[in-house]
Amino acid sequence: MPLNVIRRLLPEWGTTYGPPGDGPHPAVLVLHGSEGGPSGWSHRIAAILAASGFLAYPHTYSKGGNAWNAGSIEDVELTTTVAAIAALRAFPTCNGQVALYGVSRGAEHALLTASLMARDGLPEIPDAVACLAAADVVCGAFDARSFRDSGDPGWQPWDPARRAWTWNGSTKGLLPSTPIPINEYPGPLFIAAGLQDTTWSPRMTYRLEAKRRQHDRPVEAHYYADEGHIPGSEGENEHHRLLIDFLERHL
Repeated sequence: MPLNVIRRLLPEWGTTYGPPGDGPHPAVLVLHGSEGGPSGWSHRIAAILAASGFLAYPHTYSKGGNAWNAGSIEDVELTTTVAAIAALRAFPTCNGQVALYGVSRGAEHALLTASLMARDGLPEIPDAVACLAAADVVCGAFDARSFRDSGDPGWQPWDPARRAWTWNGSTKGLLPSTPIPINEYPGPLFIAAGLQDTTWSPRMTYRLEAKRRQHDRPVEAHYYADEGHIPGSEGENEHHRLLIDFLERHL
Protein backbone atom coordinates (compact mmCIF):
# COMPACT_ATOMS: atom_id res chain seq x y z
CA MET A 1 0.00 0.00 0.00
CA PRO A 2 1.48 3.41 -0.93
CA LEU A 3 2.07 6.09 1.65
CA ASN A 4 -0.72 8.65 1.93
CA VAL A 5 1.39 11.16 3.89
CA ILE A 6 4.85 12.17 2.70
CA ARG A 7 7.47 14.07 4.70
CA ARG A 8 9.43 16.72 2.85
CA LEU A 9 12.07 19.05 4.24
CA LEU A 10 11.38 22.76 4.12
CA PRO A 11 15.02 23.91 3.97
CA GLU A 12 16.22 25.92 6.98
CA TRP A 13 12.84 25.52 8.70
CA GLY A 14 11.83 21.92 9.32
CA THR A 15 9.72 19.09 8.06
CA THR A 16 6.45 19.29 6.19
CA TYR A 17 3.76 16.66 5.75
CA GLY A 18 1.77 16.43 2.56
CA PRO A 19 -0.03 14.22 0.08
CA PRO A 20 2.00 12.08 -2.33
CA GLY A 21 2.91 13.58 -5.68
CA ASP A 22 4.41 16.92 -6.58
CA GLY A 23 1.13 18.80 -6.32
CA PRO A 24 1.29 21.68 -5.89
CA HIS A 25 -0.95 21.69 -2.82
CA PRO A 26 -2.48 24.41 -0.66
CA ALA A 27 -0.50 24.80 2.55
CA VAL A 28 -1.19 25.26 6.25
CA LEU A 29 1.36 26.55 8.75
CA VAL A 30 0.48 24.94 12.09
CA LEU A 31 1.22 26.80 15.33
CA HIS A 32 1.46 24.79 18.56
CA GLY A 33 0.34 25.89 21.99
CA SER A 34 2.12 25.89 25.35
CA GLU A 35 2.87 22.18 24.94
CA GLY A 36 5.74 23.28 22.68
CA GLY A 37 6.82 22.15 19.25
CA PRO A 38 8.93 19.13 20.25
CA SER A 39 5.95 17.51 22.03
CA GLY A 40 4.72 16.34 18.65
CA TRP A 41 1.10 17.51 18.88
CA SER A 42 1.51 20.00 16.04
CA HIS A 43 3.12 17.26 13.93
CA ARG A 44 0.06 15.09 14.60
CA ILE A 45 -2.22 17.89 13.43
CA ALA A 46 -0.03 18.40 10.37
CA ALA A 47 -0.28 14.71 9.47
CA ILE A 48 -4.09 14.85 9.73
CA LEU A 49 -4.15 17.87 7.42
CA ALA A 50 -1.75 16.14 5.02
CA ALA A 51 -4.03 13.10 4.82
CA SER A 52 -6.81 15.52 3.86
CA GLY A 53 -4.91 17.00 0.91
CA PHE A 54 -2.92 19.87 2.40
CA LEU A 55 0.81 20.53 2.65
CA ALA A 56 1.27 21.19 6.38
CA TYR A 57 4.28 22.64 8.16
CA PRO A 58 4.35 22.49 12.01
CA HIS A 59 6.29 25.60 12.96
CA THR A 60 8.18 25.31 16.26
CA TYR A 61 8.53 28.71 17.90
CA SER A 62 8.85 27.76 21.57
CA LYS A 63 12.29 28.31 23.06
CA GLY A 64 14.57 25.83 24.76
CA GLY A 65 12.18 22.89 24.69
CA ASN A 66 12.71 19.21 23.99
CA ALA A 67 10.63 16.03 24.00
CA TRP A 68 10.43 16.17 27.83
CA ASN A 69 10.07 19.92 28.36
CA ALA A 70 7.80 22.31 26.49
CA GLY A 71 10.21 25.22 26.76
CA SER A 72 9.01 28.81 26.92
CA ILE A 73 6.91 31.25 24.96
CA GLU A 74 8.74 34.45 25.79
CA ASP A 75 10.07 37.21 23.53
CA VAL A 76 9.00 35.20 20.47
CA GLU A 77 9.68 37.30 17.36
CA LEU A 78 6.53 37.17 15.23
CA THR A 79 8.30 38.41 12.09
CA THR A 80 10.11 35.05 12.10
CA THR A 81 6.72 33.49 11.48
CA VAL A 82 6.21 35.95 8.63
CA ALA A 83 9.44 34.65 7.08
CA ALA A 84 8.26 31.06 7.58
CA ILE A 85 5.02 31.86 5.75
CA ALA A 86 7.03 33.24 2.83
CA ALA A 87 9.28 30.17 2.77
CA LEU A 88 6.29 27.83 2.77
CA ARG A 89 4.56 29.83 0.04
CA ALA A 90 7.69 29.59 -2.14
CA PHE A 91 8.15 25.84 -1.52
CA PRO A 92 7.78 23.98 -4.86
CA THR A 93 5.16 21.59 -3.45
CA CYS A 94 2.99 24.56 -2.33
CA ASN A 95 0.54 26.14 -4.76
CA GLY A 96 1.24 29.60 -3.32
CA GLN A 97 -1.69 29.68 -0.91
CA VAL A 98 -1.01 29.49 2.83
CA ALA A 99 -3.32 29.47 5.84
CA LEU A 100 -2.40 29.77 9.51
CA TYR A 101 -3.90 27.32 12.01
CA GLY A 102 -3.21 27.60 15.72
CA VAL A 103 -4.50 26.06 18.93
CA SER A 104 -4.52 27.87 22.30
CA ARG A 105 -1.34 30.01 22.45
CA GLY A 106 -0.83 29.05 18.81
CA ALA A 107 -4.23 30.57 18.04
CA GLU A 108 -3.15 33.80 19.75
CA HIS A 109 0.06 33.63 17.70
CA ALA A 110 -1.90 33.17 14.45
CA LEU A 111 -4.29 36.04 15.16
CA LEU A 112 -1.47 38.40 16.10
CA THR A 113 0.69 37.53 13.08
CA ALA A 114 -2.13 37.94 10.57
CA SER A 115 -3.38 41.15 12.21
CA LEU A 116 0.04 42.82 12.41
CA MET A 117 0.94 41.83 8.84
CA ALA A 118 -2.28 43.42 7.60
CA ARG A 119 -1.91 46.48 9.83
CA ASP A 120 1.58 47.16 8.51
CA GLY A 121 0.64 46.53 4.90
CA LEU A 122 2.99 43.58 4.46
CA PRO A 123 2.58 41.68 1.19
CA GLU A 124 1.13 38.19 0.96
CA ILE A 125 -0.81 38.06 4.21
CA PRO A 126 -2.21 34.62 5.06
CA ASP A 127 -4.98 33.52 2.70
CA ALA A 128 -7.01 32.29 5.69
CA VAL A 129 -6.66 31.96 9.45
CA ALA A 130 -8.15 29.23 11.64
CA CYS A 131 -8.07 28.92 15.44
CA LEU A 132 -9.18 26.62 18.23
CA ALA A 133 -9.42 28.03 21.77
CA ALA A 134 -8.13 31.50 20.88
CA ALA A 135 -7.50 34.44 23.18
CA ASP A 136 -8.88 37.84 22.21
CA VAL A 137 -6.14 39.68 24.09
CA VAL A 138 -2.37 39.41 24.24
CA CYS A 139 -1.30 37.05 27.03
CA GLY A 140 1.85 37.00 29.11
CA ALA A 141 4.96 34.88 28.75
CA PHE A 142 4.82 31.18 29.57
CA ASP A 143 7.67 29.02 30.88
CA ALA A 144 7.00 25.30 31.29
CA ARG A 145 9.82 24.98 33.86
CA SER A 146 7.84 26.99 36.41
CA PHE A 147 4.30 25.98 35.40
CA ARG A 148 2.17 24.34 38.09
CA ASP A 149 -1.54 23.55 38.21
CA SER A 150 -3.71 25.90 40.23
CA GLY A 151 -3.69 24.70 43.83
CA ASP A 152 -0.21 23.23 43.63
CA PRO A 153 2.10 24.63 46.38
CA GLY A 154 4.50 25.84 43.70
CA TRP A 155 1.85 27.64 41.63
CA GLN A 156 2.80 31.15 40.52
CA PRO A 157 0.69 33.80 38.79
CA TRP A 158 1.87 35.05 35.41
CA ASP A 159 4.36 37.87 35.69
CA PRO A 160 2.94 40.73 33.57
CA ALA A 161 6.43 42.14 33.17
CA ARG A 162 7.40 39.17 30.99
CA ARG A 163 6.31 39.40 27.35
CA ALA A 164 5.35 36.52 25.09
CA TRP A 165 5.73 38.28 21.74
CA THR A 166 7.80 40.87 19.89
CA TRP A 167 7.29 42.48 16.49
CA ASN A 168 10.44 43.76 14.81
CA GLY A 169 12.17 43.49 18.16
CA SER A 170 9.62 45.60 20.03
CA THR A 171 6.85 44.75 22.49
CA LYS A 172 4.98 47.98 21.70
CA GLY A 173 1.29 47.15 21.44
CA LEU A 174 1.96 43.60 22.69
CA LEU A 175 1.66 44.08 26.44
CA PRO A 176 -0.49 41.53 28.30
CA SER A 177 -4.25 42.32 28.22
CA THR A 178 -3.93 44.40 25.03
CA PRO A 179 -6.82 43.52 22.67
CA ILE A 180 -5.67 41.66 19.55
CA PRO A 181 -6.42 43.96 16.56
CA ILE A 182 -8.16 41.16 14.69
CA ASN A 183 -10.21 43.51 12.51
CA GLU A 184 -7.02 44.57 10.76
CA TYR A 185 -7.03 41.18 9.03
CA PRO A 186 -9.47 41.28 6.09
CA GLY A 187 -9.40 37.61 5.12
CA PRO A 188 -11.55 34.62 6.11
CA LEU A 189 -11.36 33.66 9.78
CA PHE A 190 -12.43 30.37 11.41
CA ILE A 191 -12.70 30.33 15.21
CA ALA A 192 -13.87 27.50 17.45
CA ALA A 193 -14.06 26.75 21.15
CA GLY A 194 -15.29 24.07 23.54
CA LEU A 195 -17.95 25.47 25.85
CA GLN A 196 -16.60 23.33 28.73
CA ASP A 197 -13.08 24.77 28.35
CA THR A 198 -11.81 25.70 31.82
CA THR A 199 -8.31 26.59 30.58
CA TRP A 200 -9.09 29.23 27.95
CA SER A 201 -12.54 30.78 28.37
CA PRO A 202 -14.87 30.39 25.37
CA ARG A 203 -16.06 33.93 26.15
CA MET A 204 -12.90 35.12 24.37
CA THR A 205 -14.06 33.38 21.18
CA TYR A 206 -17.51 34.93 21.55
CA ARG A 207 -15.88 38.36 21.79
CA LEU A 208 -13.74 37.72 18.71
CA GLU A 209 -16.82 36.70 16.74
CA ALA A 210 -18.77 39.76 17.91
CA LYS A 211 -15.93 42.11 17.00
CA ARG A 212 -15.61 40.63 13.51
CA ARG A 213 -19.37 40.84 12.88
CA GLN A 214 -19.56 44.38 14.26
CA HIS A 215 -16.95 45.48 11.71
CA ASP A 216 -18.36 43.37 8.86
CA ARG A 217 -15.29 41.14 8.67
CA PRO A 218 -15.70 37.52 7.51
CA VAL A 219 -15.89 35.02 10.37
CA GLU A 220 -17.06 31.44 10.89
CA ALA A 221 -17.55 30.54 14.54
CA HIS A 222 -18.20 27.09 15.97
CA TYR A 223 -18.92 26.15 19.57
CA TYR A 224 -18.76 22.58 20.86
CA ALA A 225 -21.22 22.15 23.72
CA ASP A 226 -19.63 19.15 25.44
CA GLU A 227 -15.94 19.75 24.73
CA GLY A 228 -13.17 21.21 26.84
CA HIS A 229 -9.84 22.75 25.93
CA ILE A 230 -8.79 19.55 24.16
CA PRO A 231 -11.76 17.94 22.36
CA GLY A 232 -12.45 14.26 22.80
CA SER A 233 -12.66 11.83 19.91
CA GLU A 234 -16.11 12.82 18.61
CA GLY A 235 -15.46 16.50 19.21
CA GLU A 236 -12.10 16.40 17.46
CA ASN A 237 -13.57 14.60 14.46
CA GLU A 238 -16.33 17.20 14.15
CA HIS A 239 -13.83 20.03 14.55
CA HIS A 240 -11.56 18.63 11.87
CA ARG A 241 -14.49 18.15 9.48
CA LEU A 242 -15.42 21.81 9.91
CA LEU A 243 -11.81 22.99 9.73
CA ILE A 244 -11.01 21.04 6.56
CA ASP A 245 -14.21 22.25 4.91
CA PHE A 246 -13.18 25.84 5.70
CA LEU A 247 -9.68 25.35 4.35
CA GLU A 248 -10.93 23.67 1.17
CA ARG A 249 -13.20 26.64 0.48
CA HIS A 250 -10.57 29.31 1.03
CA LEU A 251 -7.32 27.82 -0.28
